[in-house]
Amino acid sequence: MKKLKYWTLATCLLLFFLSGIQPAAAVSNQPINWGFEKSRNHKSANPGEPLVKLLNKYDAFFMGDPSQKYIYLTFDNGYENGYTEGVLDVLKKQKVPAAFFVTGHYLLDQPNLVKRMADEGHIVGNHSWHHPDLTKVTDERLKKELDSVKEKTEKLTGYQGIQYLRPPRGVFSERVLAKSKELGYQPVFWSLAFVDWHTNAQKGWRYSYDQMMSQIHPGSILLLHTVSKDNAEALDKAITDLREQGYIFKSLDDLMIDRTFHQPYFFSL
Repeated sequence: MKKLKYWTLATCLLLFFLSGIQPAAAVSNQPINWGFEKSRNHKSANPGEPLVKLLNKYDAFFMGDPSQKYIYLTFDNGYENGYTEGVLDVLKKQKVPAAFFVTGHYLLDQPNLVKRMADEGHIVGNHSWHHPDLTKVTDERLKKELDSVKEKTEKLTGYQGIQYLRPPRGVFSERVLAKSKELGYQPVFWSLAFVDWHTNAQKGWRYSYDQMMSQIHPGSILLLHTVSKDNAEALDKAITDLREQGYIFKSLDDLMIDRTFHQPYFFSL
C-alpha cells in the first residue's frame, strides 16, 4: 500500500512539472498578504474569487474538498520553544499525520526533532532558509532560500517527495507563485488560523481550542505555530473532539492525490 502511495505521489509530481508554467519574469511582483473571510457555521473560509483563481493558476492551494470532512494539520516551525516534542507525542498517540514547515534556523538548531518528524511519517515542508519576504528577493536568492531547506532536509531525513512550500508570513506575489512552481515547489496556504505566535501573550489552552472548533470546516488546512503553549495544551482534546464530530485527519500528500486525480479545482465560489 505504501509503495502504491509513493508511486501515485510521483505521478502527481510529474503532472505538476508538466503543467503549464508562465515565466516568473513575465508576471506581477505586487505583494499579496494571504487572508480570507473566516469560516462561520462550518462554511468554507473565503479569500475571494481573484485570489482563488490566482492560486489555481499555479496549482497552489489553501484548503481541500469542501464536501468532505477532512482536516489537514500543519505547523510552522521558525524556532523551538519547547513544545514540539509534546506536539509530536500527541500526534503519535492520536495517529494523526501533519506537515511541519521549517526554516533553516530550525533545521540547524533542532535536527533531532526534524528527524523525528520524518521518522514518524510527517511531512517536513519548506518555510525558506532565512524567513524573508519572498517578494523582495531576487529569483536567484529565492531559489537559494528554498533549495537550501530542501537539501538540508533531505540530508537529515532521507526524505524526497513533493516539496511543499509555505511562504513566510503568508506574503507572496504572482511572481513568487510562478517561480516556486518553476523550481518544483508546491505552495500551501491555509484556511484556518488565529493569532497564536505571541509567546508572551498566551491566553490559555481554551482560547486555542475554541478558535479551532469555531473555525473548523470541511477541507480545512489548519495552521498552528509550535511556539504556542496554548496550542500544545489544546491539541489532544481538539483532535479527539473533532473526530467525534466526524472529521478525519489526512496528510497533504492525500490532498495532492485527490487534487490531481479526482477533483483538481475544489475552490469554486
